[in-house]
Amino acid sequence: MKILSVSDQIDPLIYTDTIKQSYADVDFVLSAGDLPMEYLDYIANTLERPLFFVCGNHHAGDHSGHKNGGAYIDGKVHYKDGLIIAGLDGAVRHGKGENQFTGFEMSVRILKLLPALVFSRIFRGRFSDILLTHAPPLGIHDKEGNCQLGFKCFLWFMRAFKPRYLVHGHTHIYDPSEPRETKYHKTLVINVYGHYLIDTDK
Repeated sequence: MKILSVSDQIDPLIYTDTIKQSYADVDFVLSAGDLPMEYLDYIANTLERPLFFVCGNHHAGDHSGHKNGGAYIDGKVHYKDGLIIAGLDGAVRHGKGENQFTGFEMSVRILKLLPALVFSRIFRGRFSDILLTHAPPLGIHDKEGNCQLGFKCFLWFMRAFKPRYLVHGHTHIYDPSEPRETKYHKTLVINVYGHYLIDTDK
């Protein structure tokens, strides 16, 4: 299965007339936040593929007008083609903007996912396959300073619920040599800044 994942930056390699030819074999689209809905609509409608998204700390709350049938999965567990996808909005609190949370607040938001995660474990044999977030985990792909710090509770989530992937954005990549993939216990943490193609068969 192939998943086109996008975040934070309108990518000229994606926002093009050739996207349908380049990504014809994509099964669905994930957005890790901070992208205008018009851009996500363009991707989903052009590819004619489902979209699942969370919001970042920019463009927060502008998801109500999307036209593509995409699923806003903040605080939810969604099922797609046999995959279990959980979603969490937001970044570490660093100001007075929207969708910013303290570590304790994000921990509470994770606890609210527990009933759905346990349901998945009982009836599907595992808690989750993908955790889609905007912010990264603490110490993995994050950067010093409150603005792009990660959440420590995401580390606990990965240890406890063992998703195959944690897909995030928020941390901008300016150096092509910066790692996009980092393994943490059973989870592959992927920074999808701009765009990134995930092949679950690899």
